[in-house]
Amino acid sequence: MQSLAVIIAAGLGTRMKSSLPKAAHKIAGREMLLHLIRAAETVFDRIVVVLGPDMPMLERLVAPHEVVVQQDRLGTAHAARMAEAKFGEGPVAVFYADNPLVTTETMQALKTRLAEGDAGLVLLGMTPPEPGKYGRLVQEDGFVSRIVEYADAKPEELAIGFCNAGGMIALGTDMRGWLADVNNDNAKGEYYLTDIVAIARNAGMKVAALDAPYEECLGVNSRAELAQAEAIFQARARAAALAAGVGMQAPETVFFAADTVLGEDVSIGPYVVFGPGVAVEAGAEIKAFSHLEGCVVRADAVIGPYARLRPGADVGAGAHVGNFVELKAARLGAGAKANHLSYIGDAEIGAGSNIGAGTITCNYDGKNKHRTKIGDKAFIGSNTALVAPVSVGDGAMVAAGSVVTENVPDGALALGRARQVNKERK
Repeated sequence: MQSLAVIIAAGLGTRMKSSLPKAAHKIAGREMLLHLIRAAETVFDRIVVVLGPDMPMLERLVAPHEVVVQQDRLGTAHAARMAEAKFGEGPVAVFYADNPLVTTETMQALKTRLAEGDAGLVLLGMTPPEPGKYGRLVQEDGFVSRIVEYADAKPEELAIGFCNAGGMIALGTDMRGWLADVNNDNAKGEYYLTDIVAIARNAGMKVAALDAPYEECLGVNSRAELAQAEAIFQARARAAALAAGVGMQAPETVFFAADTVLGEDVSIGPYVVFGPGVAVEAGAEIKAFSHLEGCVVRADAVIGPYARLRPGADVGAGAHVGNFVELKAARLGAGAKANHLSYIGDAEIGAGSNIGAGTITCNYDGKNKHRTKIGDKAFIGSNTALVAPVSVGDGAMVAAGSVVTENVPDGALALGRARQVNKERK
């Protein structure tokens, strides 16, 4: 039987004080909704996302997974009903996009607990350090008897530390029937998904709860909670990197993206930021205060300090990119060096070439971008401007202070500067 994950992402998130839908806000450079989707992809056969009307940004993010729309926001059970036509007979899990840190392992644990067969409904629970205003999970004989909301809880119920985290799983045939029985007889006139606990018990089903790590179940409804979730993700990512053989002098100052890939024996200095789309191969060193995004750093390369690698940068094995050097859409060949104060954009730099301090590839003419090509073992003197499109051949040399507007043949010396004239003072 196929399994299905339903992710509810219809909320506007007014407490975010933002024009973006709540689920579009990012943690580690990835939208909250995508965090859940990526985790669910390896556990469930199908994923359906429930969106509100007029959310084209989220529709694009969800692809190629299915989308259903909750035209009227009438509560969480109503949102789950929007996906009812997609239910099969197999397991159906419901998650919320504003609980973005639920892991693959926890999702699999929910499936496994349901498969044990002694409970027809399994809830995602947690034991937070401060239960606060979370709904409490009241248990009898190891099974959940009811969920008590904070406002309705008696003192002895408020003393319960085990809380409802929102997610749940049941067989599709059961979930469909329970959702049909949920009513909106409450102060807000909404259909609440938590009501199916009582409905399931009245139908003779036992309800179990999985005690998941609190850090995974954190709800994100405000900018402050978004920052808290970011801190939790970063702590998790740093611990994983260290365990995988990455060296960090000051882990608490390093920030990763959700998709950062690091090889063994990579060394990372303090205050390094990885944006989305970065892969660093084994043995490379990223020195302090460097910023990387959308780039590849090959084995044993050295980056920084104070370097910036922008999208499309590809730093070859053993190459050096030094302080205050920026690369964009540029490939630096194996062993090449650009050590000081340079901008290398839209360029191909050959193996073993040296780029002197203050070099600029002038890639933009006001309308179009053009490429610069530098061959192997070329030497570009300091303070050179390479006006693209232009090429410098293998083994060629460009004198310091030159403006190069024409191609330089292999092995040639190019001088593109005015002749020095000294005027004696009278």
